Amino acid sequence: MKEPSGVRHAAVIEAAVSSDAAATSALVASWTRCSNLHHLDPSADTDPTRLGERELSQARGRLEPLIAVAQPCLDRLYQAVGGSGCCVLLADSDGVPVERRGSSVDDANFRAWGLWPGAIWSEESEGTNGIGTCLVEQRPVLIHRDQHFFTRNTGLSCTTAPIHDHEGRLVAALDVSSCRADFTEGFAQLTAMAVADAAMRIEAENFRRAFPGARIQLVPGRSSAALIAIDRDDLVVGATRSARLALGITDQRLKRPLPAADLTGEGQEGAVLESAERAALQRALARAGGNVSAAASTLGISRATLHRKLARLGIGRAR
Repeated sequence: MKEPSGVRHAAVIEAAVSSDAAATSALVASWTRCSNLHHLDPSADTDPTRLGERELSQARGRLEPLIAVAQPCLDRLYQAVGGSGCCVLLADSDGVPVERRGSSVDDANFRAWGLWPGAIWSEESEGTNGIGTCLVEQRPVLIHRDQHFFTRNTGLSCTTAPIHDHEGRLVAALDVSSCRADFTEGFAQLTAMAVADAAMRIEAENFRRAFPGARIQLVPGRSSAALIAIDRDDLVVGATRSARLALGITDQRLKRPLPAADLTGEGQEGAVLESAERAALQRALARAGGNVSAAASTLGISRATLHRKLARLGIGRAR
């Protein structure tokens, strides 16, 4: 007699958790958390836990500024993947989807699976899954079919990327999920790149809006997610999580004046001042027709002082 697939799936997880594979496999490490820390049973067949309308409204309210920023990116992402039967979910840091894009044709299926606003997709509640595991590990993840912890979720394919706020804190997860049998792992990997790119764009736009009066600059030699905000005095006043990790920026460092040049290596104050002084002297000489005495008078310094400055800066002789 053929063993039921649910029994086989539970046996695979039990064997993996009992082994030492968690030390080398992120997937098995997640299964181990679900089994040993959260005491979940992979064969459990209960429906996903869902928030009530009031709780969902409160969750949306807490994330409202980010939801507003994310709208264009969610639309573009759905345009890219919606035709393959996927839905797009934006979940908060508790694993609760608060915004969704999907085809009305598939709504009934996705609602039954729990891929719907208000369902709780934390790892503690739903075991290994795209949203929950992404939030625990704070990195993009792809959980394809039988990589899920619960047998009842093995028909899903989920690819998810984390979203951090302007202070580098994890606040959301962007997910694309499919319950179609023909959604291959290869296509899921392609989708994962689109999800990661969309999450990065949301982070960047949210960061720009958090510092409306600042100059936003990419950290040289780093990924496009490594951004810093610089005020009119060329001091760093904000940094994305990628920039913080790359440059060792902490909240404590940002409380003190932090020159942008010290982080980016794009020049030091001495070189900047020398360049400004050279330009000022050359302008004065040009306006005086090369007459040092007239230029010195314009600058409010003596002829001898001007000669010393010209010699130090290597500016050619003048009358």
